[in-house]
Amino acid sequence: MFQRTIRSSISAAGIGVHSGKKVKINLAPAPVNTGVVFRRVDQNPVIDIPASVDSVVDTRLSTCIGQGNVRIGMVEHLLSAVAGLGIDNLYIEVADDELPIMDGSSSPYIFLLQSSGIVNQTQAKKPFMVIDREVVVGDSKRYCSISPHNGFRVSFSIDYDHPNFNEENQQAVFDFSTATYLTALCRARTFGFIKDREIYKAQNLALGSSMENAIWLGDDGILNERGLRYHDEFVRHKILDAIGDLYLLKYPIIGHFIGHKSGHTLNNQLLRAIISDPKNYHIAYDLDLALYEEPTCEAA
Repeated sequence: MFQRTIRSSISAAGIGVHSGKKVKINLAPAPVNTGVVFRRVDQNPVIDIPASVDSVVDTRLSTCIGQGNVRIGMVEHLLSAVAGLGIDNLYIEVADDELPIMDGSSSPYIFLLQSSGIVNQTQAKKPFMVIDREVVVGDSKRYCSISPHNGFRVSFSIDYDHPNFNEENQQAVFDFSTATYLTALCRARTFGFIKDREIYKAQNLALGSSMENAIWLGDDGILNERGLRYHDEFVRHKILDAIGDLYLLKYPIIGHFIGHKSGHTLNNQLLRAIISDPKNYHIAYDLDLALYEEPTCEAA
């Protein structure tokens, strides 16, 4: 199995969920062993920020990476799409301090990446981070963990006291593959409670939030006219987020992630705990696992 990048540069624009401003991004191919690198092209010189756990500077409401005073927020949805398609090397160019929220899911980013085309980089094999022993962070009320598994499995549970949440739609388990990601996860949108929206805005947060880029819940139900895309869209979005956060380890994971009421902060604590001890994992190549079924072609 080879490393992957995209065929050609492709651009898009959308609204920054916190700033409310229009944000443009450009995705560009990157050489083998580059990894995923965010680039603040409005800076002189351009500042490169690797998609790495060491780059994370804030985890309130979203995952934010940075270098010095330069930051890029809301990276988890695009990283989730990149992980979902098995892309190893990519430049992400942006001239603002957050990525666009698009429709609140990773589906628009999937469309963008697939429109560019995904190519195999036959000069280098694809590395995986194989989990060798269980790592757990959190407490009895909320936690997340990673443990050995022959593949990549994500289990997640949430617990909200609201009429739209019940036992059937607050937990889910998925064995990762690109096909599963595209059909069952990438369209799941972020969500929030309308009672909190004005609190966020008073803090200059969520200024660009709307019914077009999130699911909003009132006291009695969902406020979006078109309702949900999946019956358990809330927990599926949490899994989408977790896949994006995990990709900050810089490798696809071979292991079983379990999250209970976990968010970006706990996810990041888990990543740091994993890399804190080399005995927790090893890097492997040539794994015989059917993770990425999407057709690709070889890079020229």
